[in-house]
Amino acid sequence: MPTHINTLTFNGIEVQPVDLQAQISSGLPNFIIVGLPDKAIAESKERVRAAMQSLGIQLPPKRIVINLAPADLLKEGSHFDLPITLGILAVMGVVSSDSLKNSIVMGELGLDGSILPVNGVLPVALYAKAHQMSLICPHACGGEATWSELKEIIAPQNLSELINHLKGTQLLTYPKQNTEVTETSPLDMSDVKGQETAKRALEVAAAGGHNMLMVGPPGSGKSMLAARLATILPPMTTEEALSTSMIQSVAGELKTHGISFVRPFRSPHHSASTPALVGGGRKATPGEISLAHNGVLFLDELPEFNRATLEALRQPLENGSVNISRVNAHTSYPADFQLVAAMNPCRCGYFGNKEKECTRAPLCAKEYMNKISGPFLDRIDIKIEVPAVNPWDLSNATNGESSAAIRQRVVAARKIQTERLKALGEDSFLINSRLKGKLLEKICTIDNEAKNLLIAFAEKNSLSARAYHRTLRLARTIADLQNESKILKLHIAEALSYRQSQYL
Repeated sequence: MPTHINTLTFNGIEVQPVDLQAQISSGLPNFIIVGLPDKAIAESKERVRAAMQSLGIQLPPKRIVINLAPADLLKEGSHFDLPITLGILAVMGVVSSDSLKNSIVMGELGLDGSILPVNGVLPVALYAKAHQMSLICPHACGGEATWSELKEIIAPQNLSELINHLKGTQLLTYPKQNTEVTETSPLDMSDVKGQETAKRALEVAAAGGHNMLMVGPPGSGKSMLAARLATILPPMTTEEALSTSMIQSVAGELKTHGISFVRPFRSPHHSASTPALVGGGRKATPGEISLAHNGVLFLDELPEFNRATLEALRQPLENGSVNISRVNAHTSYPADFQLVAAMNPCRCGYFGNKEKECTRAPLCAKEYMNKISGPFLDRIDIKIEVPAVNPWDLSNATNGESSAAIRQRVVAARKIQTERLKALGEDSFLINSRLKGKLLEKICTIDNEAKNLLIAFAEKNSLSARAYHRTLRLARTIADLQNESKILKLHIAEALSYRQSQYL
């Protein structure tokens, strides 16, 4: 009779159970793994053989068959090493199969029998808790697994410890919870000289989670401002930290194997391919937009990105998730990120500059701007100009407002949004930039003067329905920063000022 071991494979961050069946039968000596294994799993038999030999256990000279069911599901990853080993040991009678009956097993083996860390332990631990199972994982990943609050986690350092624990001759203690990663950024908004309009726009963007585009000449401080957006965002909740860390765990980004409460800030180079940005490749791995989940995605030199790559961001910007379809994989990843982009007004960067005028204006600017499509720009709430910094501002010895002071106002505005949604019986995790449909109409109450101003602007500038509603959401955030229950004319006016630019 074959022995059954519970293990898993991944579809995005979703855990898909795999029933590993091990059987040893008479016949010519052979070690076969079936059930659509990838190269890492196919090579595991050599690691398993060497790890068992390090304990003085020889594989029997018989026919060993490992079946990974369901057989039509592609299996990937080196974490199958440990379940394969335990399956063989159970058939040989070295360990009892009953001791593994309600456990999920994952771990990579070293040739000396050590159990090496693997990716994706956090989502597996959460899955085990939901299905009332225990988890056997590498010692290095035990602290990561404890954040799931799973009661039974076995995290051995090597195969010998695990066998002794299963036999009852050694007791492995519950792993210690890894200290969470907290924010230690040296960046601060007080470092920025001048640029008061841009700082105000960043505050509004942070308060409502709005997408933002900065246009200005080289050296005006666009990248510097974008890098400091994360310092004024509210701290992550436990739920946000868990969802973000699950993606990082699957992608191998949790280097310390401790949950991260730092909002991600991803800044891919403009040469990044579509799969690198959106996700995909042969294994449908998460892209930059998913690694920026609950954080910031900064695209510097926006027109230099491949146009098809930028167009691929349109659906995630609307839905907060990305669906990746490949020949051998159909995967969905969370991608609720805040987009901040920066660009020069033209290729040389000096269009509109009185001191250093562009030599090919206005054709240079027009060609450069045409690299970005209208539908993509329509999804950006705030578009501001960031002019060159005045030398007098640069020489000013006094520092501007700190990130801590701005963050207090942002947190207060987010608290208003949360309490308002709770009063309406809605999902309190929604922020203003995610309001839709009837909920948007309920929350964005507007007086007649403000409505007339918005309608007049929309008619004159041919605003799309999306741009109209995004302006409403932006005005709602501005009102929340001023603790106003109703959207007034001045809030609409400020929101509309963020949609006007001589460049766009």
